[in-house]
Amino acid sequence: MTHELTTQEQFDAFADEVARELGTHCRTAELTDYERGLGRLVIDGDGRALRLCQPDDRRPDRLKIYAALPDEAKMIAPSIGVTARSARHAAREITRRLYPLHAEASQQAADIAARQEAEENGRRAVTEAVVGALPGARIDVQYRHTRIIWQHDTRPPGEHGPVQVDSVTVLVGPSGDGVKVEALGRPGSVTAMLAAFAQASRE
Repeated sequence: MTHELTTQEQFDAFADEVARELGTHCRTAELTDYERGLGRLVIDGDGRALRLCQPDDRRPDRLKIYAALPDEAKMIAPSIGVTARSARHAAREITRRLYPLHAEASQQAADIAARQEAEENGRRAVTEAVVGALPGARIDVQYRHTRIIWQHDTRPPGEHGPVQVDSVTVLVGPSGDGVKVEALGRPGSVTAMLAAFAQASRE
């Protein structure tokens, strides 16, 4: 017999039954970020979480169950649809269909996080080296890039008149394995910068 879950209290009781049927030290909790209908969070002893939802109150016998991931901005959480035939049926479908998808998605999320951390570490190391060579530079952290801007007023102290600025802008790539440099200023200053770069490259 299919359960028609029409109130939050009925849904909570059904979720509690599902948690007991899963039998992995599961507990339930309020699902605070779901506004489309009835919902409940199920968390097992390993911290693995599922969101039980009823997305359409016109079909109270239809449930959508999502695998919760640490950061769902980076990838779509897997989900399955089940009927509210019984808590045992829902738990069986979770174990059979959703848990394997959850494990795969969790591994993919961990791989993405590891790649991003390695990328950020590489970019940070290059940024620190560039800033060390350009004291007083300003750092602008962007998505997967870091922009470093160094400026120097070339007027002698106390002299007035048009501002004369030599500047260097460095764009550090995602992993720090490449940088783009733009130098602006007086020809003599820019030539000196390029000469110093060429000299360093030969050493």
